[in-house]
Amino acid sequence: MSLNTPISKVRGLGSAKSGTHHWWVQKILTIALVPLTIWFVASVVQMTNADYFTVRAWLASPVSAILMLLFIIIGLHHLQLGVQSIVEDYIPHEGTKVFLKLIILFGCTLITVASVFSVLKIAL
Repeated sequence: MSLNTPISKVRGLGSAKSGTHHWWVQKILTIALVPLTIWFVASVVQMTNADYFTVRAWLASPVSAILMLLFIIIGLHHLQLGVQSIVEDYIPHEGTKVFLKLIILFGCTLITVASVFSVLKIAL
């Protein structure tokens, strides 16, 4: 019989001590990604037959550049948290878990930095 009450799980006081925060961050990122994804898909559809210079001019505009940066940063952070959750839930060995989490963090950071650099290079 456990002395923990169900409220301890709600407050994030379970075995990991961070599950609730992780869950909330992922849900907030999901809410932010909904309008950004709609904007991105609508923009791509609108520019289906556009040439390179038109797309580059579109991305160079301040509003498009800012929205694209938000889409990239929020999307990749959401990806990192989601894959990290999968590793935490399904990889049994602690050493492998730590290694994979470092690879995921490094990979997502590398892609984020390269993407942000590319957008800023075009926008500025």
